Amino acid sequence: MKLDELWVLVRKIPKGKVTTYGMLARRLGTSPRAIGQALKKNDKLITIPCHRVVKSNGELGGYVKGAKEKKRLLESEEVDTNNLLVFIQDINI
Repeated sequence: MKLDELWVLVRKIPKGKVTTYGMLARRLGTSPRAIGQALKKNDKLITIPCHRVVKSNGELGGYVKGAKEKKRLLESEEVDTNNLLVFIQDINI
């Protein structure tokens, strides 16, 4: 998996929506765990909004600045973090 390909996909996640590590993994032919590890390398948190990637079971998942900050960012985009499954969207390429 090339990081540039992942960054392109993550940039396509609309404000107010989330996608899952698994959906990204399927698009890129890798594992959800590999996606999570790659997202840790994101040094452009504003332009590459990796806070919009969550676990497929509706849990927040990790974030380099911590779960509290991930939750705050999502809620600032009007995402109900108590009901993430409603906001999950596959990314159209």
